[in-house]
Amino acid sequence: MTKRDGIDGVLDFLRDLRAHNDRIWFEANRARYEAARATFMSLLGDIVGAFGAVDDIGGAGPKDCVFRINRDVRFGRDKSPYKSTMSALIGPSGRKSGVRSYYFHIEPDGASMLAGGLHSPTPAQLSALRVAIAFDSKPLKRIAAAPAFARCFGELSGDTLKTAPQGYSKDHPDIAFLRMKTCLAIHPMSDDFLRGADLVAHSLEVFKAMKPFLVYLEKTLA
Repeated sequence: MTKRDGIDGVLDFLRDLRAHNDRIWFEANRARYEAARATFMSLLGDIVGAFGAVDDIGGAGPKDCVFRINRDVRFGRDKSPYKSTMSALIGPSGRKSGVRSYYFHIEPDGASMLAGGLHSPTPAQLSALRVAIAFDSKPLKRIAAAPAFARCFGELSGDTLKTAPQGYSKDHPDIAFLRMKTCLAIHPMSDDFLRGADLVAHSLEVFKAMKPFLVYLEKTLA
């Protein structure tokens, strides 16, 4: 494994931003932000540049994929102006891609991750997924049981209903899948892992294991 320079600077900046999330502090520490962002963009560029080994994302580049650090505070109760994370969505339309996209997220104190799936499904998407599972759950079960998927993600995760969704029996053999409100593959990464791992090669390996799951969702929701 090789060490990637600058990761500690990214983590330290984000940790401090979390503790001092206001515009005055941010402007006083803008040079730290620019250095942290440059490290993140370099890492993202290496991943995106080699993404042909995983999936076809067309001509999307790092700038298309990266999320702004500014938060949209118009509708939520939390009026903190900045995200204490750096993240990107890798797909043909960058951060505006659909379900067949790959999420890369750096956050201090063990909250970093590689992820994908249905994070905020519409009612129509959730209904279509449940119909497909109720009709034949074997394709999704095969994907979740594949050795590479199980090694990288353990199992599918996400928020669930406390009981059966409307129209489905609580005794349905696939009730655990049908109760899902979100359907995600999540691969957590510790701070120590970020410091010491070859992040590019590892990220590509994890995203490659995720691809069959995303293809299944894409076809199911088409």
